[in-house]
Amino acid sequence: MSKNSETLHQWVDEYLNYILVEKGLAAKSVEAYAGDLNAFLLFLSEQNITLVDEVDTAALLKYVIDLRNTGHGPKTRARHLVAIRGFFQFLMQSGKISSNVAKLIDLPKSGLKLPEVFNVEEVERLLSVPNRQAPKGLRDAAMLELLYAAGLRVSELVGVNLAAVNLEAGFVRVLGKGSKERIVPIGSKAISCLRQYLTEGRPLLLKNQVSPILFPAWGGKPMTRQGFWKMLRQYALKAGIRKRITPHSLRHSFASHLLEGGADLRAVQVMLGHVDIATTQIYTHVAQKRLIEIHHQFHPRG
Repeated sequence: MSKNSETLHQWVDEYLNYILVEKGLAAKSVEAYAGDLNAFLLFLSEQNITLVDEVDTAALLKYVIDLRNTGHGPKTRARHLVAIRGFFQFLMQSGKISSNVAKLIDLPKSGLKLPEVFNVEEVERLLSVPNRQAPKGLRDAAMLELLYAAGLRVSELVGVNLAAVNLEAGFVRVLGKGSKERIVPIGSKAISCLRQYLTEGRPLLLKNQVSPILFPAWGGKPMTRQGFWKMLRQYALKAGIRKRITPHSLRHSFASHLLEGGADLRAVQVMLGHVDIATTQIYTHVAQKRLIEIHHQFHPRG
């Protein structure tokens, strides 16, 4: 039997025997490790992952997100990750895998703290609140749609110029931290909303003024981050959402929903502007065409 055909269940059994016999861990500790690892294997089985070499960082991150979504606190999630990291370290030392993919998940001393995100139904409710019959409501709806569609930071959203949006090609050009530019796909729902806003809302808001800003406030100036945050909280309350909300909530929801839908972790990081997702450290480059395909395939409003 090759190492690639050996199942995870077999190696978990070997690992538990290793920490009991060779490492000398107490029986209760081994029992706790067994419980956490078996829960992990059950999750992997539900993802149709049964072999050692099928587990990647994206699967691990999805598991952490699943733990959070099922009510497990930071300390419990951290404990599960400790067990998983030890297991994969054992696999690497045994020559079963070439690298420890669990090491890419950072484990802070205070426990792994993931940002609170909205589920898809909550996002749909939030995006439906603005009055799209009024110019200001059209602007607000377009801002929310773009924020969720492209996973922007609030500073990026309020600073987007009109020339940065290409609705025909379906992308927005963003100037992120450190003046790094990135191109992010936007889905069909956001494109449709932006078209309506640019035709029916923005000209009325500007009142014959000229402004390079995509989403102008008074006098054609950009909306402040604080102004957008206040607007977002008001819409969240109207949508019946009682979670603690920040502009980053939709950014994190964007990333989580793509990952939960099956998108590649590295592609999501590129779309976010090389920012860590749940403290991961993966940096890579993905072709723009592939990013658009991933976005259309996995984003709920793509």
